[in-house]
Amino acid sequence: MADADSKSSIPNGGAEDPEDRGGEGDSAADGQACPDTAAAANSSSATESGDGGEDKPMPEAERKDEDEEADTDSMDGLLLYPLTEEEEGGASEERGRRERAKEEGSGGTKRTARKRNRPGSGGGGGGRGGSSRGGSSGTRRHSSSSDEDEEENEEDNEGLEEDQDEQAMEEWLGAEVHELSVPAWRAVPSLRAREIGWGSGQFVRRVCGARGLVQRLELQGRLERHTGCVNTLHFNPSGTRLASGSDDLRVVIWDWAKLRAELEFDSGHKSNVFQAKFLPHSGDTTLAMCARDGQVRVAELSATQRCKNTKRVAQHKGAAHKLALDPDSRCSFLSAGEDAVVFGIDLYLDRPANKLVVVKEGDKKVGLYTIFVNPANTHQFAVGGRDQYVRIYDRRKINESNNNGVLKKFCPSHLVNSESKTNITCLVYSHDGTELLASYNDEDIYLFDANHSDGADYRRRYKGHRNNATVKGVNFYGPCSEFVVSGSDCGHIYLWDKNSARIVQFIEGDIGGVVNCLEPHPHLPGLATSGLDHDVKLWAPTAEVPTSLKGLKEVMKKNKRERDEDSVRHGDQYDTQLLWFLMRHMRNRRPQRARRGEGGEGDTDESWSSADSSDEEDGGPDHVQCMSS
Repeated sequence: MADADSKSSIPNGGAEDPEDRGGEGDSAADGQACPDTAAAANSSSATESGDGGEDKPMPEAERKDEDEEADTDSMDGLLLYPLTEEEEGGASEERGRRERAKEEGSGGTKRTARKRNRPGSGGGGGGRGGSSRGGSSGTRRHSSSSDEDEEENEEDNEGLEEDQDEQAMEEWLGAEVHELSVPAWRAVPSLRAREIGWGSGQFVRRVCGARGLVQRLELQGRLERHTGCVNTLHFNPSGTRLASGSDDLRVVIWDWAKLRAELEFDSGHKSNVFQAKFLPHSGDTTLAMCARDGQVRVAELSATQRCKNTKRVAQHKGAAHKLALDPDSRCSFLSAGEDAVVFGIDLYLDRPANKLVVVKEGDKKVGLYTIFVNPANTHQFAVGGRDQYVRIYDRRKINESNNNGVLKKFCPSHLVNSESKTNITCLVYSHDGTELLASYNDEDIYLFDANHSDGADYRRRYKGHRNNATVKGVNFYGPCSEFVVSGSDCGHIYLWDKNSARIVQFIEGDIGGVVNCLEPHPHLPGLATSGLDHDVKLWAPTAEVPTSLKGLKEVMKKNKRERDEDSVRHGDQYDTQLLWFLMRHMRNRRPQRARRGEGGEGDTDESWSSADSSDEEDGGPDHVQCMSS
């Protein structure tokens, strides 16, 4: 009975476990870093003394079992990369040292166990065999001793390599992260101040940027109408409507608060719809679209929940992935395509499309995947595509004979001369235009200071996700761009605190395995996402407790290992994956709009196509009458 009492009173990983401490100094540090554990240990000691029993050491096998239980998906074992904001200052450092010592000890224990479990390694069954079989068994053991020594050395080397790989992984996870700041918003004081009229005008903005609410995001509902992958999401300026576009060539306007579609129409595109955006100051009656067929089209909507028509206003020679809106204009926007061309489009002109620049590196064209207008200086825009450079242009100063018209360009220093083929899949400006966020394929996300000089290195690096299988989006979250949000090939949504680069939210966002689009609500603490699933998911901070981030560390390690393995196996992995992605879209997209009985009145003589548009591709009808479903 005394033995049972002494065993049950010692907590898992407590101070009484000799395998969890590397000496007296570590034991003292443990007591300071984990006061709850120390208190538990003191309590257990008091219980034992009260029973009149002496302290007895826990059997080794039982200690190992408890250690293994403590290590499974526990947020207490985050080593060099503490992912929750409770770990701060010296506590996290002491925890890192303690966990490293535990790993080294467990690694040595595992190797010792492997030696002990080998046939003929002495002790246990080997001793019994020697006594029963006598000299012949000893002779066989002697003759195979050299083979066993070689196997032992190989296993020792393997164990050492595993330990080194694990250590390198932990160092990668812990690099370039900073301490989380104290939360700036607290619920009770803010609510009290709002009730008495203090700062009520800023209440919603502060709530939207509160870390505590970001950590409580959970799924609120699904918008289900599309029959293909949903490639684009965009809220109208007031935030009351949400537009989505899909591989099924349809565009849907949602009353997202009621989880119902208000308008559905055929886009007029011949292939996957990549973007559909409300033009600002247009009363939600003008929607700009682009697609894999290279067309840029504009849909005219009515207040009676119908689409009047769609018109082609520009034609790229390759896929057109992104549009960039001018926040001050109701009639002008930019488009970028894989033909390296940037079109400036003004709907008030007879020929709306004007070729602004052909993006080049030296004499080689650079196909484009993303474009964004600086909200603080709408003359400037940034582009990214099939190389490692973020390029910034000023429409007033584009001179292709001078540095190909580039105002300045940025790139992470370690990627400038990298042999791997790195591409930028998405970039976005912050709310005030001072920062640029760029997501690289099968690499990390980087934050640049947009006001720095040409060639400046990045300021922050956000890692843990995987951007390989599709053209991933990235975005800021919060009214003052407090957070960074991205999808991942693992099907999860990641939110990083922008300043510390630590993950503060980690949620499963797509059953199909890939999250591509992330659209924060313009005024409320909420988020819309989509990916390979055929629905749109809505997220809001309604969870009773913050997300525990359970399993995050293992998912991050898995993403990193897969990325490293792919980079070794495939020298041109991105093109392979992009080809797979486009082939998948072609297989899954629905037949032409004639199947749905859409298409109204077919072609007309009216054409808004630019003289710079491609004559090499059939861009489809310029003008299509469309009716809502």
